[in-house]
Amino acid sequence: MQLFVNLPVKHLERSKEFFTGLGFRFFGASPDMASVVISEKTQVMLLTEPVFAQYVTKEVSDATKATESILVLGLESPAQVDELVDKALELGATSAGVRPDDGVRYQRGFADLDGHHWEALCLIQPAG
Repeated sequence: MQLFVNLPVKHLERSKEFFTGLGFRFFGASPDMASVVISEKTQVMLLTEPVFAQYVTKEVSDATKATESILVLGLESPAQVDELVDKALELGATSAGVRPDDGVRYQRGFADLDGHHWEALCLIQPAG
């Protein structure tokens, strides 16, 4: 099974530049949509807001004003978490979320250029 998450974006080219800057590659593209490859079985489809609206019966959310979901990327080390989030912030993202301090996970969040909430997470192996 594969997972395709669909996100509305205001400016597709700007969003593509952002995710390319984070090191992600794309699978296919059209003038109105592009697919960010997260892993072999997961892709995030970026759709312009008018195209996204064609697939829904409710109003398209404004992610800069409300959080509808949190997209979490599982990474292998705290250094990878810091690298990804720091790069996102350099590319124009803003800090988002609350950093847990539970000794089990290392996690930082950011809101992308359209306000979608992303978290980078690494599970920390307890000493034992």
